[in-house]
Amino acid sequence: MQLVCLDLEGVLVPEIWIEFSKRTGIPELRRTTRDEPDYDKLMKYRLAILAQHKLGLPDIQEVIAAMGPMAGARDFLDDLRQRFQVIILSDTFYEFAMPLMRQLGMPALFCHKLEADAGGTLVNYHLRMPDQKREAVKRFKELNFKTIAVGDSYNDTAMLGEAHAGILFHPPENVIREFPQFPVTLNYAELDSEIRKAGARI
Repeated sequence: MQLVCLDLEGVLVPEIWIEFSKRTGIPELRRTTRDEPDYDKLMKYRLAILAQHKLGLPDIQEVIAAMGPMAGARDFLDDLRQRFQVIILSDTFYEFAMPLMRQLGMPALFCHKLEADAGGTLVNYHLRMPDQKREAVKRFKELNFKTIAVGDSYNDTAMLGEAHAGILFHPPENVIREFPQFPVTLNYAELDSEIRKAGARI
């Protein structure tokens, strides 16, 4: 059995925090792990900004739902699911991702969880486990799945390296340079072709 593990942001949907920042006009929310490598510090900073602007979970979900998936993502995913088992492995949160998942046909998603108070204000976040993308791929392999992983950034490279085959999708130049072992695809047609080749090889 073959399993395809896809990153979510940058592969099927826009980068949620960056897009959310654009749509709300709050530039501070563009801050990512490239600016602040300490994820706990970054998330606490984000939650404080949301509280400062009085943005609760319902407001955030409404903005995220309006983003929609990337052009062609739903068709690509629907076709892929006809040929492979597919799991989305993401470092986002269920509460953010669900409006987008509905637009993608509700594929299986493994990610993290946010905590909101009774008024909808986000007060905390909970990681499902550290390094969950790579750990998930490792477990799928133990279950005898031949695994193909697709991602776009640094935080996907451990997952790509753990899989039987790893593929980069529209990555930044520095990732292409640092990880030349992974084939690079720039659109869904190229990605589909590379997944088919990997499926025939592994």
